[in-house]
Amino acid sequence: MKQLKLQNLQNRLRNKFLKQGVKMLGPETIYFSKDTKIGKNVIIEPYVVIGIKVRIGNNVIIKSFSHLENCKVENKVDIGPYARIRPGVTLKEGSKIGNFVEIKKSIVGKKSKVNHLSYIGDSKIGTSVNVGAGTITCNYDGFKKSKTTIKNNVFIGSNSSLVAPLTIEEDSVVGAGSVITKKVRKKSLALTRTLQTEVKNYKRKSK
Repeated sequence: MKQLKLQNLQNRLRNKFLKQGVKMLGPETIYFSKDTKIGKNVIIEPYVVIGIKVRIGNNVIIKSFSHLENCKVENKVDIGPYARIRPGVTLKEGSKIGNFVEIKKSIVGKKSKVNHLSYIGDSKIGTSVNVGAGTITCNYDGFKKSKTTIKNNVFIGSNSSLVAPLTIEEDSVVGAGSVITKKVRKKSLALTRTLQTEVKNYKRKSK
């Protein structure tokens, strides 16, 4: 009986949003909450779950297998596929959150991109920031959570670890593979990388 009530509720919510003009590819696979709010010209692909307290603006695309809860999505935002948007997140206009990205208690600024395989937690990201694949904010030291601030027009190279508390000032670049523990000054390149070692004519030991 309870399962039937839940199913009927989902059908009502799907029909409500379809009538409002939300484009759903496979509506039977999409799950809403009673308090979900959605703007105009929104596309939702199959297998998307929208939890409580989610507000979605206009011209938003949410791709398959994404999960959103207690967050605000402004206009012209792309999400997913396989994105997890956790509580306390605001995605500003024109931002892009790509595949296998998790964001928690953070602001992602206008036209900023977190495209691949990243974790952003307890952070504030400015406008036109590019966060490279595999980047994580190291926000928890086992005792407390700390914040990361990334200001406007920053480029974060792939596979970087940003150890909070940390501020990266405007127009800076973080080199790929870096572990950043100190403040990065404006218009600077921050890079932590050991020298590559190469042994010529190397032969593996036989068993």
